[in-house]
Amino acid sequence: MERQTDRRPGAYARRRAHLALAFFTLMAVGLFAWNPDNLYLWIKALHIIAVISWMAGLFYMPRLFIYHTDAEPGSVQSETFKVMERRLLRIIMTPAMMLTWIFGLYLAWSVYGFQGGWLHAKIGLVVLLTGVHLFFRRAVSAFERDENRRSARYWRFMNEAPTLLMILIVILVVVKPF
Repeated sequence: MERQTDRRPGAYARRRAHLALAFFTLMAVGLFAWNPDNLYLWIKALHIIAVISWMAGLFYMPRLFIYHTDAEPGSVQSETFKVMERRLLRIIMTPAMMLTWIFGLYLAWSVYGFQGGWLHAKIGLVVLLTGVHLFFRRAVSAFERDENRRSARYWRFMNEAPTLLMILIVILVVVKPF
């Protein structure tokens, strides 16, 4: 019986992720070549899709850490969490973060010319969100080595960091208060 933690499903998931990334890249290149009148809306849609994917991973990863903290190191459960965390990070979160930055910087440059206090504040908060992503990446490595030193309570607290940053970013983008 094949399990999802076996190498074969992992290779299949990796291929699907590469195909999705290639699709987004080809779509973006195709849009720039085609240069439709509504290119801004297409890039904005791709940016929103990337943001949603990245945020989903940022919300889910600390939940995995909470449950992984309770698993006995070396147990089947712990090894399963390692696979889940690694795949979430490499196959969903990191590519989505990269696409978020690429499309977002294009929009900031082409639409706003990097002007506006709200935009500068938003970019600063996205830098902080990227820091949270990198922090989670280090935690995945620590769990991978069975060296997590943090409690489930700590990871519950860290589960709120992406939420708070997302709320502030959305308010800045929609309201543009300054």
